[in-house]
Amino acid sequence: MTHMEKFRVAALRLMPERRNLASDLMTALTFSVVHVPQAMGHALLATVNPVFGIYTLMIASPVAALFSSSVFMNVSATGALSVAAGVVLLEFPAAQRAEALVVLVLLVGIIQLLAGLFRLGFLIRFVSNAVMTGFLNGVGALIILGQLSDLTGYHSSFSNRVTQALDLFLNIGRINLPVTAIGIFTLVLMVGLLQQKTLRRFAFIIAIAVATALLFLLTLAALPTGANFTVVPTVGHISAIPRELPQLVLPQLSLILSLLLPALSIAIIGLVQGAGVSQGTPNPDGHYPDVSRDFLAQGAANLATGLVSGIPAGGSVSGTALIVSAGARSRWGNIFVGLFVGLIVLLAGPLVERVPMPALAALLIVAGFDGLRTAQAVMTWKTGLIPRLVMIVTFVSTLVIPLQYAVMFGVALSILLNTVRQSNKVSVTQWILQPQGFPLEQPAPDHLPSHQLTLLHIYGSTFFAAAKNMEEMLPRVDNATHAVVAINLRGKSEIGSTFMIVLQRYCQALQKKQSKLMLVGVDPLVRDQLVKTKVIELIGHENVFMATPQLGAGLNVAVDAANKWLAQQPDSSAPTKV
Repeated sequence: MTHMEKFRVAALRLMPERRNLASDLMTALTFSVVHVPQAMGHALLATVNPVFGIYTLMIASPVAALFSSSVFMNVSATGALSVAAGVVLLEFPAAQRAEALVVLVLLVGIIQLLAGLFRLGFLIRFVSNAVMTGFLNGVGALIILGQLSDLTGYHSSFSNRVTQALDLFLNIGRINLPVTAIGIFTLVLMVGLLQQKTLRRFAFIIAIAVATALLFLLTLAALPTGANFTVVPTVGHISAIPRELPQLVLPQLSLILSLLLPALSIAIIGLVQGAGVSQGTPNPDGHYPDVSRDFLAQGAANLATGLVSGIPAGGSVSGTALIVSAGARSRWGNIFVGLFVGLIVLLAGPLVERVPMPALAALLIVAGFDGLRTAQAVMTWKTGLIPRLVMIVTFVSTLVIPLQYAVMFGVALSILLNTVRQSNKVSVTQWILQPQGFPLEQPAPDHLPSHQLTLLHIYGSTFFAAAKNMEEMLPRVDNATHAVVAINLRGKSEIGSTFMIVLQRYCQALQKKQSKLMLVGVDPLVRDQLVKTKVIELIGHENVFMATPQLGAGLNVAVDAANKWLAQQPDSSAPTKV
């Protein structure tokens, strides 16, 4: 099949099927109406024009759907990515943020695209669940705390969101009552609607629409209470929504170096989130998507979004859940989102400009609570000390240091702590051979018995600190004489230099007591290591028994050899029988 024919086949597969068309169109319409206010809120989290969030929704979802392996994964603005971008963009003057945003999102797209092309999906396994649980809960907390100023009308002079929240509570009397009233009303209404099964899907859009209408009526009515609702800020106060589709924007290349590291961190956050979404949402045929191809799809989405001043996009948990629950039948449920969002921009701009900012703040607070991973946090807490510590440190660092560093710090801490744990995790047991059946396993003896075969088995790592710990667990030679120690190495495809030194020292200690060391179940690669280091010359070639396909065959040969040797020694007790 030629490249042209392959392209034709792929294009035909992408075409919408008539039987799915109605479901996918209705899904896209529902999603667009619900998520336009959310997209605007996410842009506010990124400290940029709310319109940029709408542009992201318009471009990222359809572009990612064209390239992704996951049929249903929705790629759009997310709370974690928006907060991370906002932290980065705050370092730039307000007039330069739009330029910095373009470069930042394009760099994120390039990094993610390269990760997909080089098939780096396997790297996700190095980001532990404890790290992501701590990070996502930290992001959820930051989203909630970050909306308190828009919800109450009190803007703190502090930069950190935790200190901003504390400052608000210390100055609670300085809140703007009309702003707070609209915000609290929207919050209560939204929570109430979410409890209704029939209205839950439209809770956000209904609450935003009611709050917008209420503000309009209160402003016109000039209530006799004297409350001035004209002070309540709206989207239109921040920026007018252009009645046109987004325009192509070229990047400011001089900003690349300053944004490269933040872009790498945001790209990692997006890829990890996206992998979690796609791997939790199987395709219609029951197969799970290819992570690397989904990396490529997110990269393509961010490249396209960056060129129209969109904010970073990634796999969205809530967006994907809505796409599935709304009845999508194919990837066109996401592709049609771009069409409907474009129509909203062209036809409903004046209505969107009237949306109160405290209403959007209420929406984001609810979204922040929805983003908290409470069940995962409880599970991680109960799992063990290391996951608990990693989760707590990542959560705290997310609250106090820039997000682009917090996630990398959490990953580094997770790798470090697990490396330390694994490098020390080793145990040595003794196998007591039985006339019939399998051996009995018991703790290794403290002191080596004379005139006997002692068969030892090692569990865990044979590298670094673990090898030193293992040396302390080996039976002490002391006064033993004419003894044989056989160490079972089956399953160890490689041993470290520290372990090699341990074998060397233990063998020398045994030989001083007219005893010998045997190695059983040796992998060919381990034997090569023994030969290259000349340790095999100390142990003796005849005392190294290779692993065999049949379990226990090499061990039986070693036991027979040990028994023969023991029988030849003076004052030997009865040899060990198998």
